Amino acid sequence: MSDWNELYLEVILDHNKNPRNNEELELYTHEAKGHNPLCGDRISIQIVLENEKVKEAKFTGSGCAISTASASILTETIKGKNRSEVESLFENFHGLVTGKETEKELGKLAIFEGVKKYPARVKCATLSWHALMAALEGKEETTTE
Repeated sequence: MSDWNELYLEVILDHNKNPRNNEELELYTHEAKGHNPLCGDRISIQIVLENEKVKEAKFTGSGCAISTASASILTETIKGKNRSEVESLFENFHGLVTGKETEKELGKLAIFEGVKKYPARVKCATLSWHALMAALEGKEETTTE
């Protein structure tokens, strides 16, 4: 196994076994639930947005290792970012996992680049991101259909 594959597995497994920010946020300003009907993953993203900046982010739900790890890393990554930075991250992350070129370095999120080799897993990796974008748009739910 290559070093990249080992690192990918290590990070995914760590965030799956010990997800960060995996709890309900009681006082949130935005929330949306995401569902992947192909595999049954369900993720709810809750954020506190103050002056267009993410002050807090949490998630709840259940899903495969990739969707749980993605939600965990998403909540870590978006804290402190303004709305336009979050939207840009979504576009770049989506591009990364679908095999399109990305505009900027994604840091820890780059670990998901290997997902593009498995199209069925792209929806797992992007579920929490779609829920986040739905929340920012004032929607209550989204799906990966």
